[in-house]
Amino acid sequence: MILEMSRLRILGPRDAYDGVVRALQDAGVLHLASPPSGPQLEPLRLSPTQERERRCLRRVLEDVEVVFDDLHCPGRIAKLPPGSPPHALDRSSFMNWARKARRLRQEIAYLRQRAAGLEEERALILKYRYFLSAFGPLLTEATRAAHLAAYHIVLRPDEAKAVERLRSGLEAVIGDAFDLRSRRLATGETAVLLLVAAAGAERVERLLAEARVQEIPVPVSFGGGSLAEAVPRMRARLEAIPEELAAGQRRLDALAAEHGGGLRAVRSALHDRLGELEALPLLGVTRRAFVIEGWAPAARVAGLRESLAREFGRLVVIRELGDTGEEAPVALSNPVALRPFELVIRLLPLPRYHTVDPTPFVALFFPLFFGLMLGDVAYGVMLAGVSAFLCLRSRPGTVLRSAAVIATVCAGWTIVFGLLFGELLGDLGRRRLGLRALAFDREEAMLTFLGLAIAIGFGHVLLGLALGVRSAWRDQRRLALGRGVAAVMVVLVGVAVLAGAGPLPAWLLRPAIGGLVAALPLLLALEGVIAAVELLSTLGNILSYARLMALGTASVMLALVANQMAGAMGSLILGGLVALLFHLLNFVLGVFSPTIHALRLHYVEFFGKFYSAGGVPYRPLARWGPEAGARI
Repeated sequence: MILEMSRLRILGPRDAYDGVVRALQDAGVLHLASPPSGPQLEPLRLSPTQERERRCLRRVLEDVEVVFDDLHCPGRIAKLPPGSPPHALDRSSFMNWARKARRLRQEIAYLRQRAAGLEEERALILKYRYFLSAFGPLLTEATRAAHLAAYHIVLRPDEAKAVERLRSGLEAVIGDAFDLRSRRLATGETAVLLLVAAAGAERVERLLAEARVQEIPVPVSFGGGSLAEAVPRMRARLEAIPEELAAGQRRLDALAAEHGGGLRAVRSALHDRLGELEALPLLGVTRRAFVIEGWAPAARVAGLRESLAREFGRLVVIRELGDTGEEAPVALSNPVALRPFELVIRLLPLPRYHTVDPTPFVALFFPLFFGLMLGDVAYGVMLAGVSAFLCLRSRPGTVLRSAAVIATVCAGWTIVFGLLFGELLGDLGRRRLGLRALAFDREEAMLTFLGLAIAIGFGHVLLGLALGVRSAWRDQRRLALGRGVAAVMVVLVGVAVLAGAGPLPAWLLRPAIGGLVAALPLLLALEGVIAAVELLSTLGNILSYARLMALGTASVMLALVANQMAGAMGSLILGGLVALLFHLLNFVLGVFSPTIHALRLHYVEFFGKFYSAGGVPYRPLARWGPEAGARI
């Protein structure tokens, strides 16, 4: 649900505003509003000293954040100097950390750059690894033979036939005074090593130039001369680089262990002081007094009042201005079991204050739609295993943990519908284990499945219209009445269709049509001509839920194809592998496709009837932390 907010006005003597802001930061409840206006009231402006402090804090905080992130600091928190509160940082400690953070940032940048250079050097050497492995011994012999000149060539896969042409050309130029070796590499290229007498080197080089054949260039860092001469140095570097990389990583680990906790603590202190300074311009002041306005959850106003009274007595007064409507910030607060489904809501802008939080409805219908489309016991068990793995690899409160919890609920519904449809890896459970459908067989009862999907869509869209009436009733009564009339007309259309098709008594057809004719002028009067178009769009939205049947049928048919192909292979092992491959493919498609379409049914068909985006997130003035103000 969306928490009820109260607008507060806090007044006190001007010389006490520093202490009040710190107390509000400790309480972590008040979302500050723009400063109030009045004949003698003006926004508080930071002094030149405070402006310099803010700029300096931002600069140091940037260094601290970069160092903290680069070191991947551990989660433990180290304490600040004895006697300092968790959010305090005296001038001496601040200057010390400013110098330390800049020095650490420079050292880490050097270590990272050094590691990147070593990786590039290793990658460069590895480019020659196939050539070295193919001709290493011969290259060594060529290095020791002063009367020989060695040429090292790598031909592209489409140039492999050039070896024979090169051999013929050499025979024509220098006779048989050469040794040409070639070997096909794992990359598809052909490595060529050419050894010739030093006396014929000039003619060979001229021949290679005319044939546009280039030698392998030797990196300048390894001498830039002959590859044979560079081989020993390259091999030595290839053996030394891993130890140098490990030494750099050990140094980074040592820095993280030594400074990680202190960095975490000083980062919090810097964020807190910056938050305090940036909150000051939101105060209104006169010569003798200050005024702060903002919002707090109504249930926490009494606690805030008590904490300020304890610290400041009657010097500071809180006046409750009540609920100020749509301009209030939005904070979602749902039971623990529903909180993961807020992830689906947070993919959109927050709903406006005084409208509807759809989280409970998403928690009900999203897994239901997913399970209806996937609907296989084995696939549900596989999804449960994946979600359990994600739960183990994620921390509470993270996006990954929320996604894992949602997947777990979806897996449960998939298993439930798998039992109702009698599906375990398609028809394998029915053929091998005697599994029977408790409701209907999706392979055969397609019309029944379609009717179920449309019925669910009818109820889901009708619920959306009802929520639209509730959402608009406070401020837009005319719009709320129009949506109510539209909901009634949707019901009448459903009654008319069912009466005409047979499930309902035929005598209901005429009253339903009469009700539609009577309601249409009222709908047009309330919302205009566009309302008729929106009504037709709403009926189209209901038919859009047929995708539940289409995707579910496609999933079961692909599972059946997998089982049939397994039987047609003629080999138990080969057939099992083919079936496994197709079922894995079907599982992957069955996870992603239902997710996308279940989201679409919510965002377009359901939310479009009531969801009013544009809410301002509730961000109270609070001590810094990754989750500050995120959960009430």
